[in-house]
Amino acid sequence: MPVEKQNFSNYTYKDYCDWETDERFELIDGIPYAMAAPLIRHQRALGKLSQKIANHLERTKGHSCEVFFAPFDVRLNHEKGDDTVVQPDLVVICDPKKIEDGKACKGAPDLVIEILSPSNPNHDRMIKFHKYIEAGVGELWFVDLDAKTVEVYRRTGEDGNYLFTVYMSGADIPVGILPGLFIDTEDILREG
Repeated sequence: MPVEKQNFSNYTYKDYCDWETDERFELIDGIPYAMAAPLIRHQRALGKLSQKIANHLERTKGHSCEVFFAPFDVRLNHEKGDDTVVQPDLVVICDPKKIEDGKACKGAPDLVIEILSPSNPNHDRMIKFHKYIEAGVGELWFVDLDAKTVEVYRRTGEDGNYLFTVYMSGADIPVGILPGLFIDTEDILREG
C-alpha cells in the first residue's frame, strides 16, 4: 500500500510494513514522519558510538545485551495499538524476548541514543522524547553535534523518574546500563 493514505492518524505497524516506498518513515501515534538521510558527521558519530559499545559487549561476556543501529524498528507500544514505530540511531537491548521475532524490538530498549539532526532537532527532543519516557526506556541520550553536548536521561527506578545530566565535550559519560563502560565525549563530538 502506498503511503498516501487519506487519514493520517490511523496507521499501525502492519500498515507501516506494507508501505511500498524507498523512503524511511517513523510512525508516532499513527502519524508517519519522513526521515531524511543523515549527514556524514552524524554517521561518523554513530559509527564511533556503536563501535565502542559493541567492543565493550564483546569484552564483557555473560550478558544478553546487543547493540543495533538505524535503520532498526522499535515498536514502543506494540501491546497498546502498535501505532508507534521509531528508528533511533542506536539502541541496546538486553532482553532477548524483545527481539525474538527477528524483525523489530517490541517494547522499550534499555538504551536509546539519538544524534540530533540540525534540520529538525525538536522532533527527537520533544515528540520522540515523550514516547521514549512513556515506554520506559532505561537510558536515553541526545547527542547534539552543534552544541557539542550529550544530554542523558537515566531512569532512577520503577517510579518513572529520570535523572538528567548534560555532558560537555571532554567529559567521560558512564553508560548506566553497561557497568564499566565510559564514552569519551571528545571522541563522538569531534568533527572528522
